Amino acid sequence: MEPGNDTQISEFLLLGISEKLELQSLLLGLFLSMYLITVFGNLLIILTVSSDSHLHTPMYFFLSNLSFVDICLTSTTIPKMLLNIQTNSKAITYAGCISQMYFFLFFAGLDDFLLTVMAYDRYVAICHPLHYTVIVNPQLCGLLVLLSWTVSFMNSLLQSLMVLGLPFCGKLEIPHFFCELNQILQLACSGTILNNIVMYIVSCLLGGGPMAGILYSYSKIVSSICGVSSAQGKYKAFSTCASHISVVTLFYCTSLGVYLSSAVTSSSPSSATASVMYTVVTPMLNPFIYSLRNKDIKGALKRFIVKETKGQ
Repeated sequence: MEPGNDTQISEFLLLGISEKLELQSLLLGLFLSMYLITVFGNLLIILTVSSDSHLHTPMYFFLSNLSFVDICLTSTTIPKMLLNIQTNSKAITYAGCISQMYFFLFFAGLDDFLLTVMAYDRYVAICHPLHYTVIVNPQLCGLLVLLSWTVSFMNSLLQSLMVLGLPFCGKLEIPHFFCELNQILQLACSGTILNNIVMYIVSCLLGGGPMAGILYSYSKIVSSICGVSSAQGKYKAFSTCASHISVVTLFYCTSLGVYLSSAVTSSSPSSATASVMYTVVTPMLNPFIYSLRNKDIKGALKRFIVKETKGQ
């Protein structure tokens, strides 16, 4: 298949993580298990938060939103990958590829923004505890989540519309397990300078901005915790944001690791393998991090499971 500039593009080919036939069954079982764990774990967090009145606070409102976005993020990429492995096919339609790219950008951006909002929530809770309920009120929570959805929507829409205007030619093979923006741009026939400029500007603003916000919030949090006289007070203050620190560290370390590794090596398959960390592994581990390190979540989970067991 070698369409030219005037040819209607019908499909792309997703080469996946590995083309070795002997590994396909292993990959199918591995990613199916990870996907089911991700969906079940995050869905359990959402149900637990919604069913327990003790968790109807801003912190857990943001957490349930993060869990929902994590389910959507993995559902954007993994089911198509599993289907291709099962049917021994690499094809994805042009419309399907653009849609996948759009939703991946949308939910990945939302993940980033929600982590930033959660950092702000912890900053107010620790640095301004007496004014927490006044500052972080339901109206502000709703506004912050709405703003996150709106900015993510506008970014993914802009990037997708710019890709729709590009002509493609040659072998439309994407050395990845999903339609990543950067990989698609490399297949375009015409110059993609404008697309790359927009992509890098947006990455700096929507990636660097939230990171700077998180770092600023935690610099204030650390400063406030250091000012606490008792060791018990310091531990109690730190424990309220320990889970969030773990999730943020995992998300940014894996994301930066992918882009640094892709800058060092030109091997696209290795980049695809590294991308599994922040697209699949991180959303899968988030529920475990919050449930294992958070007494409120563990207590609510026990009450929820007991309630459902008695209900049956």
